[in-house]
Amino acid sequence: MRTTNRSLRTGGLSVRLDVRAVIVVVALLAVALAGSVVLIGTGDFPIPAGDVLRTLLGEGDAGQEFIVTELRLPRVLVGLLVGASLGLGGALFQSISRNPLGSPDVLGLGQGATAGALVVIVLFSGTAGQVAAGALVGGLATGFAIYVLAWKRGVHGYRLVLVGIGVSAIVTAVNGYLLTKSDIVDAARALVWMTGSLDGRDWEQVWPLLGLCAVLVPLVLANGRGLRMMEMGDDVSYALGVRVERVRLLLMVAAVLLTASATAAAGPVGFVALTAPQLARRLTRSPGPNLLASLCMGAALLIVADWASQRAFGSEQLPVGVVTGVLGGVYLLWLLVTERRAGRI
Repeated sequence: MRTTNRSLRTGGLSVRLDVRAVIVVVALLAVALAGSVVLIGTGDFPIPAGDVLRTLLGEGDAGQEFIVTELRLPRVLVGLLVGASLGLGGALFQSISRNPLGSPDVLGLGQGATAGALVVIVLFSGTAGQVAAGALVGGLATGFAIYVLAWKRGVHGYRLVLVGIGVSAIVTAVNGYLLTKSDIVDAARALVWMTGSLDGRDWEQVWPLLGLCAVLVPLVLANGRGLRMMEMGDDVSYALGVRVERVRLLLMVAAVLLTASATAAAGPVGFVALTAPQLARRLTRSPGPNLLASLCMGAALLIVADWASQRAFGSEQLPVGVVTGVLGGVYLLWLLVTERRAGRI
């Protein structure tokens, strides 16, 4: 299908519309929502999709109401929000670094959030809420360290990636040290959290993540034009009136917050932030960061992966982080081979 761009004019406002990108976004939203309905109906007590929809509309019986709204709906909403946050955060980092490997997984933000969670688990035996807060603080601290270390008359491309890889290695070593200093109970708890899982997620994880996304997603999308201009280079962006460092810092803070909050809610779910923007770009065939498509792709990927983790391995249920890690690892190898053949690495 060929990409068609159309301009819509309303008064003095002109909006350029990429028809293919719109179709891709609508299709990904449909996949995410349909997958959510199927996932809500999946479990030891299966519920048909029609009954799930009726229950969501308030027309189910008491048993279905409890299972859907109290047990399964919060898990699915956390999955959607975590996937969307990781997809959008990954698109921001890849666009800012102008590198397909410039994702939170490679830059070490997930490891930083893990370090914050491990400190709370190992040193303070904290509650689930305190662990989530520790992960958020750890992710923010790691993002700040990467930005400061990568700064040299601005933050650019491969310097950001290389600094992120170095910070990731250091934080990974710290995480290993913390595990060796923990007792067997805390170590087991930490390992479960580090896998990345949606098990046991409830409304306490939904509301903070939903509130953060409600603030950050419109803010990021409103700065999408500036980000698109920045992909052409700082000099061109300055000439077009973009305040480059201000926009870059704002969007990096937003990306770190999105990634850290997603990790705090579900643990370090690997490779969604790396693969979602790349797959979105290949579907839309559109230049630029593809922010909305990446957001929708991340949500759809995590919902599908969660369904696979519950149903694709027989009676065994795997943490969703295991599934995304396997699929993302295969994709990363393919991406590295492709980039090498193209002479970019």
